[in-house]
Amino acid sequence: MQFKKKILCIGAGYVGGITMAVIADKCPEYKITLVDIDYEKIDKWNSDELPIFEPGLDEIVKRRRGKNLFFEKDMQKEIKEADIIFVSVNTPTKNFGLGAGMAADLQFWEKTAREIRRYAESDKIIVEKSTLPVRTASAMERILSANDKDVHFEVISNPEFLAEGSAIKDLEEPDRILIGYKDTSSGRKARDEIIEIYAHWVSKEKIITSNIWSSELSKLVANAFLAQRVSSINSITPLCEKTEAEISEVARAIGMDSRIGNRFLNPSIGFGGSCFKKDILNLVYICRYYGLTEVADYWEGVVKINEYQRERFVKNMIDAMFHTLANKKICLFGFAFKANTSDTRESSAIYVAKRLIEERAKLVITDPKALNNAKKDLRGIDQNVDYIEDPYEASNGCDAIAVMTEWDIYKELDYEKIYKTMNKPAFIFDGRNILDHKKLFDIGFNVYPIGKPALVHF
Repeated sequence: MQFKKKILCIGAGYVGGITMAVIADKCPEYKITLVDIDYEKIDKWNSDELPIFEPGLDEIVKRRRGKNLFFEKDMQKEIKEADIIFVSVNTPTKNFGLGAGMAADLQFWEKTAREIRRYAESDKIIVEKSTLPVRTASAMERILSANDKDVHFEVISNPEFLAEGSAIKDLEEPDRILIGYKDTSSGRKARDEIIEIYAHWVSKEKIITSNIWSSELSKLVANAFLAQRVSSINSITPLCEKTEAEISEVARAIGMDSRIGNRFLNPSIGFGGSCFKKDILNLVYICRYYGLTEVADYWEGVVKINEYQRERFVKNMIDAMFHTLANKKICLFGFAFKANTSDTRESSAIYVAKRLIEERAKLVITDPKALNNAKKDLRGIDQNVDYIEDPYEASNGCDAIAVMTEWDIYKELDYEKIYKTMNKPAFIFDGRNILDHKKLFDIGFNVYPIGKPALVHF
C-alpha cells in the first residue's frame, strides 16, 4: 500500500503507544510505526497481551495493527524511511549529580537525538512528545544540526495532555492540541504538517499554536496547576477532621464557584502517576536555576503537601489500630495510582505499603490490573506480602482494609460478607472516599474517611 506519509514514534510506552494508535485509527492513509530499545515491549505490542492497559486500546490496536500500525525493532531502517518522527522516550527525574531529585534526566532523550542524526538521510520533522524542560528544543536542534550531511531537521513541540484511564477519549475528544514551532518558513511548513494530522478529527478551533518555548512550558505548568488543586483540597482534610466539617461538602461548595470549578477537588490519599510530581519538581528546578526562589518554594509546597497527606494516612492507621501494626494483617484495595490503569508509577500505594512493611504489618494487595507492577515495586521487601486478585479472598482474615485506588469494583462489593471473614475489631481506611461510610459503620466496621469524622464503635 502507498502511504501519504510515514510517521515514526521512538518510544513505545504509554504516551507513544496510545497516541500513535489513535493517529493510525484516524489517519488510515498514514503509515504509523513504533520502535523501542525494549524489544520485549515491542513483542507485547504485537501480541494479544499489550504492555499497557487502557480502556479501548485493545480494540484500536487490533483494528489497525498490520494495516497502517506497525511495531518494529529495526530503529535504523525506520528512521531512514520516516518523514515525521515523534520522540516519546522516558524523561524521569534525575537521581544523580546536579539537579538530582528535581531536574529531568535527559540521557535517553539525547541518545535518541543522536540516533536520529546518525541514521537520517533525508529531511525530517522531529516532534517532541515527551515532557521536557523549557528550551529543550534548542538543545535538540543543536544536536541534530551537528552533522555533515545535507539534511535539515525541523523541531516541533507537541506535548500530550492525557489522563490515564481516559486517554483514548482525551485524544479523540481533546480540550486542545498544542503545537509549538519556530516562526520561520520551514517552521511554519512543519507546523502545518502536524496540524494536518490532527485536523483529521479535531476541529480547527481546538488546534492551537504557539512559539516552541511556550509550548514546552505549558505542559509543565498545566500539570503543576492540576496537582496544586489536589494538594489544595487535601491540605484542608486534616482541618475538617479536627473541626468535624465534611470535606465533600466543602469541596462541593467551592466547586460550584464558577471561578474555581469542581474538577480535581476530590480529596484523597494524594496524587500519583508519572507526571505530576516529576513535572512540578522539574518546574521547581528551573525556577531555582533562574534564581526565582520564592516561586520555587511555592510549587515545591505542592509536593510536600502530597507527601504529608500520605504520611498522615499511615499515622491515622497506626493511631486508630491501638498504636501498633506489628503482625496485623492489612489489605490494600488497589495499587494502581488511579482507576482504569495498570500504571503504579508514583502511586500512593507504594509509599503506604513500604511504610506498613516498616511497621511490620503483614500485607495483602489486591488490584484488578496492577498486581504485576505491584510485585515489581515491592520486590526485595515483600516477604510478608501476598498478591491476590479476588478482593474477597484478599480481605479474608485481615484486621483492616485500606482503599488505595478508586476502582468501581470496590464500591460494589458485599461488605457484610467481607466483615464476617475479618478479624475484629475490623477497620476500613477509605483513602479515596468512595465507599458508603454510614452503611459500613452499621455493618460493624470502624470507618476512617479522608477529611471527615471517623465512625467508630469504641
